[in-house]
Amino acid sequence: MNRSRLLVVSVLAAAVAGSLPVQAETTYFDAQVLDAMPIYRVIETPVPTRQCWEEEVVRSSSRHHYRSRTPGLLGAVIGGAIGGSLGHHNTTRNVGTVVGAILGGSIARDIQQANYEPGVRLETVERCETANHYEQEEKLVGYDVLYRYNGEDFRVRMPNDPGATVRVRVNVEPVI
Repeated sequence: MNRSRLLVVSVLAAAVAGSLPVQAETTYFDAQVLDAMPIYRVIETPVPTRQCWEEEVVRSSSRHHYRSRTPGLLGAVIGGAIGGSLGHHNTTRNVGTVVGAILGGSIARDIQQANYEPGVRLETVERCETANHYEQEEKLVGYDVLYRYNGEDFRVRMPNDPGATVRVRVNVEPVI
């Protein structure tokens, strides 16, 4: 009976031992760097630029818009006097006065309009607009590194230049 008990205990011990996880051993080594090739990327950046120029603009002055009513009134009075002196009878004299006043006022207004110079002047103004132009620059984004460990060559992309050696982590696990 001792023998059968020993056999059962041995089988149980083996089963329990097989079900326990095996711990991996991690170690670090320095591997020789064979080549480190920098990687560049071209980046375009918009740069706003303000561009200004000068233009001549026609401006009108508001102070020259006033026109006197005197020439029109004076033309109407003179036209009415001339028109009234042309008629022989009272009725024709009244009609001549009205027609003369209308024609005299109209002629005076036309003369005033012909002599009128609006207040126009040229003014230099600055105009500006913002435009984007693009600047290109090469930006270092990392290194393609070729290194040798344990007689084999490996490649990896790294953010920085590793120098002469690169640190590698080696995990050793038994195969069960």
